[in-house]
Amino acid sequence: MKKKFRLLSLLAAAAAVLIFATGCGKSSSSTSGSSQSAAIAKIKKSGKIRIAVFGDLPPYGWINKSGKRVGYDLALARKIAKDLGVKPVFTQVNANGRVDALKANKVDLVLANFTVTPERKQVIDFASPYMKVSVGVVSPKSKPITKVSQLKGKDVIVTKGTTAEQYFTESQKSVSLQKYDSKTQQFNALKNGRAAALADDNSYLFAWAKDNPNYTVGIKTLGTPSTIAPGVKKGNTGLLKWTNKEIKKLTKAGFFNKAYKEELAPYFGKDIKASDIVITK
Repeated sequence: MKKKFRLLSLLAAAAAVLIFATGCGKSSSSTSGSSQSAAIAKIKKSGKIRIAVFGDLPPYGWINKSGKRVGYDLALARKIAKDLGVKPVFTQVNANGRVDALKANKVDLVLANFTVTPERKQVIDFASPYMKVSVGVVSPKSKPITKVSQLKGKDVIVTKGTTAEQYFTESQKSVSLQKYDSKTQQFNALKNGRAAALADDNSYLFAWAKDNPNYTVGIKTLGTPSTIAPGVKKGNTGLLKWTNKEIKKLTKAGFFNKAYKEELAPYFGKDIKASDIVITK
């Protein structure tokens, strides 16, 4: 009788453990789902999504003559807001202010030509990428820079907080850097002859050189090719998951190819193709 009672007790205990484990599994999954729902619900309830963008970087994010914010990143920002059923509220940032804007909870999302790097991934989260990019170098046609060895002992202009600054700091220590806060400042410095060249993302150097025919992108790629992606505050898994799904959906629907034709192609030279910029998978 005692043996039978002991066996029943052991079976009951095992069943209790199994029920508890199953319940925990469901709770974890449910928590993950509710976290996403809560994050999106909060944005929808507010009626707005706060997005950090550039204001002086054609053709990605700038203010046109009519005072409207336009560009490739802005087209994506408005589409995201529309699909969420809310209005976009834009905060203009410089390159070195993008991470801080997220960390300080000033914005929900960064769509400001934001290159994915291991260092940035430690402090913020990146959603799925929507564009390819590499560091390039633009210089006067009268004194073209076509290889990085020509820059030894010379000054190169960069914007603070960019992958170009990081590349030259880490890989080209014989080059002196002039660091500026904004894109406007850096390009004005190049025009004023303050340095031998300017380094930045090749994708918009192509556009800038087309508008400034006295300059050429003599070095089209430096270092490891990278991607551009939306930035999200670390731990905001709800918005991150939603944005990943949105990028996947828009890619499949051909949104980025269409946006390229409308927002980027008119600003690039004929040697640049959609496949050089757009991620199609």
